[in-house]
Amino acid sequence: MSHMEAAPVNDALTNLLERWRADPGSTYNTWFLWEQRLKNFRSIRRGLETVVQEIKAGTFGSQYRGSSLETVVHSIAEQRQMFRGADHAFLWKPKLRIPDIYENRGNQLAFAHFLDTCACCDRESEVLGAIRQLDSHAIKGLGPAAANPLYFLHPTLVVPFNTAIVNGYNALTGAKVKLGRWSEYLAMREGVLRFNAQHRHLLSNDFGAVAGLLFDIGSGRYAPPPSSDAPDARATWEADLERVRLAGASEKQLEASRDVDRSHSEVQGWLRDLGLALGFAVWIASNDRNRSYATGKLSDGCLTVLPDWIAAQPGADAVRLIDVLWLEPDGSGVAAAFEVEHSTSIYSGIVRMLDLALGAPERAVRGLYLVAPDKREAEVREQLGRPAFSQVRHLGVRYLPYGELERNREAMARFGQGLKAIEAVSKQLV
Repeated sequence: MSHMEAAPVNDALTNLLERWRADPGSTYNTWFLWEQRLKNFRSIRRGLETVVQEIKAGTFGSQYRGSSLETVVHSIAEQRQMFRGADHAFLWKPKLRIPDIYENRGNQLAFAHFLDTCACCDRESEVLGAIRQLDSHAIKGLGPAAANPLYFLHPTLVVPFNTAIVNGYNALTGAKVKLGRWSEYLAMREGVLRFNAQHRHLLSNDFGAVAGLLFDIGSGRYAPPPSSDAPDARATWEADLERVRLAGASEKQLEASRDVDRSHSEVQGWLRDLGLALGFAVWIASNDRNRSYATGKLSDGCLTVLPDWIAAQPGADAVRLIDVLWLEPDGSGVAAAFEVEHSTSIYSGIVRMLDLALGAPERAVRGLYLVAPDKREAEVREQLGRPAFSQVRHLGVRYLPYGELERNREAMARFGQGLKAIEAVSKQLV
């Protein structure tokens, strides 16, 4: 196998990168800069830790459906378009008996060791060593797609992997990377690292950015620079780039992402205003504080720092990302925690609320709420019934439908007291 060196810095690549960054429909803008993206990193790490613990304890089971692995990979697959389909590689294909980590105990333990090593290490040599050790087991059907969970453990060390990314890399560099082999992935990774270093000023230390570029090339949104420097080829290519920039994302795609963000922020705003009206101190997720709402920002009138007893918890970084917290005015306790789940898995929100509830058990949280569209109630109940969520059932998590909140929030703000009104319009989940 021969791989071409990553293309040298030139005007054509700079042109491509600058236009890609400016395109509102590029993966750079719709996913890499998406404010919700980083909220899932910690929960995915926690999910992988659960997978490892269950495999070691012999309680993981022998199928993908309903497993802790399905829960965490489903959370990855919901990271907008670049990771859509990430769960396909882990689905049990009984006729082929792949990936062979559900029925073969030795392979299952090797997979757990791989995840555990990568979760506990922080050096490139250790991550690459874990990959090579896993590869040495030659587990049927378990290929470089397993790099996707690793990306959420080490975004500055691991390059995401899927068919579109490979196609983009091959188109950009002239390489011939093939799917399915770790040796091919590692060779591609070396080329991606060189390319990223050469164009760092337009990319990032986080390899999600360069992977997004390769994804957009490989999925056909952008054509790579022409291999020929002939004026006609260059002019045609630049005209194609300009067409993509002017077209932006499809209206349907852009409107869908705007609706998700708008609805999420709107519901956070309702909860903020209601909490303040009821006399609570309110915290807005640290990565949502500057989002626009009404005539100002979501964080207007809210706390700028969390009480010391929360900030000192081991899971404080995750707690800061909970969508809305209502705290007692003197900061002595948390009255309620709200996670707004407009369209994604409830997994990340549950993990953040677990960090809050279990981080300081002597200060009980009075109410934990999953806030979601009315039509998602059955889905939320189904997800919470998974074995992976067994540890949260005693916490009394409740479901608060958008419709009930929207219809009753003004009356609750005027006449409500404490959490009684919220409890009245929400439903016990387990």
